[in-house]
Amino acid sequence: MLSEKQKLDTLMVLGIELNRILDLDILLERVLTRARQFVDADAGSIYIREGNRLNVAHSQNETLQKRLTDEEKLIFSTFSIPIDEMSIAGFAAATGKVLNIPDVYKLPPTKSYHFNKKYDKVSGYVTRSMLTIPLVSSKKEVLGILQIINAQDQEKRIQPFSRIDEKVMLHFAGIASVALERAQMTRAMILRMIRMAEMRDPQETGAHVNRVAGFSLEIYEQWAKRRNLDRKEIDKARDALHMGAMLHDVGKVAISDTILKKPAPLNFEEFEIMKRHTVRGARLFSNLQSDYDEAAAIIALNHHEKWDGSGYPGHVDPVSGKAMPGYESKGNRPAPGKKGEEIPLFGRIVAIADVYDALSSKRSYKEPWDEARCIESLRRGAGNHFDPELVEIFINQIAFIRAIQARFKENDLHPASGNA
Repeated sequence: MLSEKQKLDTLMVLGIELNRILDLDILLERVLTRARQFVDADAGSIYIREGNRLNVAHSQNETLQKRLTDEEKLIFSTFSIPIDEMSIAGFAAATGKVLNIPDVYKLPPTKSYHFNKKYDKVSGYVTRSMLTIPLVSSKKEVLGILQIINAQDQEKRIQPFSRIDEKVMLHFAGIASVALERAQMTRAMILRMIRMAEMRDPQETGAHVNRVAGFSLEIYEQWAKRRNLDRKEIDKARDALHMGAMLHDVGKVAISDTILKKPAPLNFEEFEIMKRHTVRGARLFSNLQSDYDEAAAIIALNHHEKWDGSGYPGHVDPVSGKAMPGYESKGNRPAPGKKGEEIPLFGRIVAIADVYDALSSKRSYKEPWDEARCIESLRRGAGNHFDPELVEIFINQIAFIRAIQARFKENDLHPASGNA
């Protein structure tokens, strides 16, 4: 157990760590993990404010996780609650007050807020102590809520959160809020780019890119675990991958509306023009400033390559659009397609995520396919269109894929249910 001074000293280092994370979802996950570690909390959730509601962004529960195998991960339901004084998190957001509750089952009936026992009944978990802290911006606006559950002593016995825990978490929340505000600004800029693409191509929606990014993270994390990669390396790659995957089709802003919005199949010449969105997208990030630029460039350029070499654009220089030296093609193509592991990992991952989302979503030219049909299509594509190992990983993670689809629905990203 760390002393109060040790915890406060560690907070300074943690501020540096959190401010290196640019992706909003990765940051929220890390904030919740670090908060729980600081005060030895067994579980918790982090909520993000959207208008007059709180949307749960991440939840963790160490006790329930231990009931699973090393390969399994908890799947939490997505829900939203109103910002009012009826729920614990809603009260904290509405009033800006910290709530340190020793036992949620013994709340005085005089309190306006109450604890919803539904989750405990369904999961078999027992919530007792709860510390709920608003995350407040530099303008004194509530950005979200950090809620940690069941403080533990050295023998893992549940106890109330102490006043020292509360003090340390207030410092932590201040640091986390700064990082959160910056990450939200970064996400807003990315979504503006995506909305710009959506104006050109109605299929390129915020929900679509969030699903593709979420699918991609699930594939990558399992791929990395199979290779026993270092956790820091995994976290760094996940941060870059999530942002890059969201921008996979941003190059479509350079394609004519007559092609993007054509209601009929494209002819040969039109499809050749459409293919250029890969090179145009990569070109946007050619002046590499960070790992995020590099990931976005790699994904934009390579997510239409195929395992058997029949994809596009092939071995081309994204700046010039011409074949790389030694890869000149004598046919109609600028350059031969990349094969197998010539295709960068991030490109191979997003190829699967993008195709699955296209198949399982409604398009102007088709109704959504059911899950079984989508999976069968991926299986048929393994070894020719897709990396076979990554297809296997994706199918093994299908329960998480469903959860991501439920979270990011078109025009209904955060279905309302639940109370905390």
